Amino acid sequence: MKSTNPKSQFSFNLKPRQLLVVLSGPSGVGKDAILNRMRELNCPLEFITTVTTRSRRVTERNNIEYHFVTREKFREMIARNEFIEHAEVYGNYYGVPKLPIKAALEQHQDVIVKVDIQGAQTIKRLAPQGIFIFIITPTLEELKDRLSKRHTESAFDLSLRLKTAESELEQLHLFDYIVVNRRDQIDGAVSDINAIIQAEKCRLVPREVSLS
Repeated sequence: MKSTNPKSQFSFNLKPRQLLVVLSGPSGVGKDAILNRMRELNCPLEFITTVTTRSRRVTERNNIEYHFVTREKFREMIARNEFIEHAEVYGNYYGVPKLPIKAALEQHQDVIVKVDIQGAQTIKRLAPQGIFIFIITPTLEELKDRLSKRHTESAFDLSLRLKTAESELEQLHLFDYIVVNRRDQIDGAVSDINAIIQAEKCRLVPREVSLS
């Protein structure tokens, strides 16, 4: 007689694996604002701060939105192989530090990192089991409006960023999910990202992220 006990028929590993969440999207879509809101809500993630050589904006805090360093310091970090990826973007250097990501994953902590599209491509090659989320505005017109209201770009830079955004949309195939960050609805974007993370925690075959 066959057993009717479900436990005798199935064997599950119910311990979820740690996740590497990669947030990307065109300049001006609100990636920093989303991450700041997630921090405010105490989302249970290890937030990895990008290193950059660009000037700090008035609203930004060193070691929170970015680690602001000199070009000399950045070059030293490259020489010591401290970045999982780094690139020059709009005349400034950006890099994602490797050590805090590895340390968090080894401690079974979910990690979230923000990169540009080029950086997402690099991380995709190194850690294909990461969760890649593309952030976008409802329309390019709204993106243009947001960039204009920042008053941090010249007319030339604004035009360049919009052209870049159009080309970046062609890289959507690299991503697993798309999240629309609507004006004044940042909690909706945060909710979507949290829902993605929770859905990934329920995968029958969990992702296994490994960084060398």
